[in-house]
Amino acid sequence: MTDDTLAFRLTGTVRMEPGSRLLAAGRLSAELSGGALRNIRYDGTEVLRAVSFLVRDRDWGTYDPQIEDLVVDQRADGFTVTYRATCHGPEGTKLVLRAHIDGDEHGRLAFSGTARSDTGFETNRCGFCVLHPIVGVAGTPVRVEHVDGTFEATVLPDLIAPWQPFMAMRAMTNQALPGVSVECRMEGDTFEMEDQRNWSDASYKTYVRPLALPWPYRIEAGVDVAQRITLQIVDERQRRAGAGLPPTSGPVRLTLTQNPAQPLPPIGIVVTPEEAAETRAMLEAERNPQVQALLFHVDPLAGHDDAVFDAFAALAARHRGSTTLEIALPCQAPFADELHAMAAAMDKAGFTPDAVMVSPAVDRQSTPPGSVWPDCPPLDDIYAAARAAFPHHALGGGMLSYFTELNRKRVPATDLDFISHCTNPIVHAADDRSVLQTLEALPFITRSVRAIYGDRRYRIGPSTLPMRQNPYGSRTMDNPDGSRIPMAHRDPRQNGLFAAAYAIGYAIAVAPAGLDQLTLSALTGPFGLFAGAGEPVSQGGRRPLFHAVAMLAELAGAKATMIAADRPEAVLAMCAQREAGRTILAVNLTPLPQTLDVSALGIAPEAVAYRLDADTMIDAAAGTLKAERLGTGDVRLGAYGVLRIDG
Repeated sequence: MTDDTLAFRLTGTVRMEPGSRLLAAGRLSAELSGGALRNIRYDGTEVLRAVSFLVRDRDWGTYDPQIEDLVVDQRADGFTVTYRATCHGPEGTKLVLRAHIDGDEHGRLAFSGTARSDTGFETNRCGFCVLHPIVGVAGTPVRVEHVDGTFEATVLPDLIAPWQPFMAMRAMTNQALPGVSVECRMEGDTFEMEDQRNWSDASYKTYVRPLALPWPYRIEAGVDVAQRITLQIVDERQRRAGAGLPPTSGPVRLTLTQNPAQPLPPIGIVVTPEEAAETRAMLEAERNPQVQALLFHVDPLAGHDDAVFDAFAALAARHRGSTTLEIALPCQAPFADELHAMAAAMDKAGFTPDAVMVSPAVDRQSTPPGSVWPDCPPLDDIYAAARAAFPHHALGGGMLSYFTELNRKRVPATDLDFISHCTNPIVHAADDRSVLQTLEALPFITRSVRAIYGDRRYRIGPSTLPMRQNPYGSRTMDNPDGSRIPMAHRDPRQNGLFAAAYAIGYAIAVAPAGLDQLTLSALTGPFGLFAGAGEPVSQGGRRPLFHAVAMLAELAGAKATMIAADRPEAVLAMCAQREAGRTILAVNLTPLPQTLDVSALGIAPEAVAYRLDADTMIDAAAGTLKAERLGTGDVRLGAYGVLRIDG
């Protein structure tokens, strides 16, 4: 298999991500990637997730700057990096960044950047973003220094904060590990922090230019934007030998846990009016992963009229499971009249879904801090009208967008049967590592929802790798070149093993929440389980994601417990118990093969395994995964591979 072939099978594209370079200074280490510092560690412990100088456009899209004149000086006692980066904006505008990075063996890391435009440059943000990790950090003490010189001793939020937890920041200090403190000082502007777990990012983000200030704004020609981030690590422990590099790799050890078992949710697929006819043809041809639920979407503001219900009724007649209609309610006429007219059209078409989920269309757009909330009728009144229009259907509410919007505008749930929201992993970053790191944030999201809404029935989805709607700008981004870009409505990784790994990891991460339904894809289209006729590798057949969704659908209702991995950033796993027996599901979240130590799982000698990896996905595109005997000893799991063990 050639490198290009393997790359395409893994990520749906032969475009390789920029490589990273490891920088080391004593116990301090960092990865230089695309001009940013990532995975900043001290004695092997991650102290910062990333530091980067970002420039964003008026739709909050992130520029991918052209980096030139890169010089890296790695010395025995530290390192220095310099480079120049150019952002090309609309109408010939241009912004140039000059960056300088220093790290030394005394635990000090400094990253300075000066941006300048000779043309003038419009932006929503131009400056540093600092990402702190969340696992092992959420809920721990932090000391915040404000721009006025005052100090605040508090904690990093455990449950997800809807608004900025810290404002007007100059520095923050937290404990990275016992006896080791980390001060992050931010100079050149006023910084504030947002809880990026709202968007499923696995970080707290400290960023420049308060959101309450107007955006977009203009950097005038010839004006320097100069900022500096300084990290100082203070180690009060007795000095030990060893460098600050990540721990060496070896077999990932899996062990059973004693956590309470939760039933795995029914699995759904989303159906839009644009995809209804093709989805029906697929179901009639028995080309489906046997999901339990269909989620129909209607948006009158997108031109969907009463005719959609005829298509939905024909499709629902082919489905043996549950059906839900999600409505983006326009609220342009009296909303009760809109709902009753929709109910009448559904009755005329013979479309009788089991549930209806209603959310005002205006709430699909985010209202950032400092912005004026748009006009919207009271949600209590909307839900009362929906209950009157659909008296025989289960009624849901929440957001058609993301947990961010649900956390900031909490719906009155007393008279609702279920709560729903979506997530999307490419809001802020679209590189492979950042996307898969979003899985770390999902347990925080589900726990926060449970803290707000208790044991109310809880649904998630459609949560897809490509973005179906952009709450933060005027549009989702076109992606004609098949690149990895934030906020894109098409993503090349949908065709590869990456999407399958993401879906399985997603289901494992939210399993403890006891969801009522989980929707991770469509059957057709850019979010679909089937590739288009012109897409290679799968040749119009099943994408690897098809088999991931089919596995999850087959396990719906099984009682699941988490399996602990000693490197959860590399492998996630769960154990599902059903009448047919026990199933273990494991996924490799890395682009490298992993070896699994399964000796503690009590796997029977007669256990049967199914692998979804680069070697099996082509045959599986036209058929099914083949059973094999697992054998004894450690188990190899290919890059972004999925392993199912029955028995």
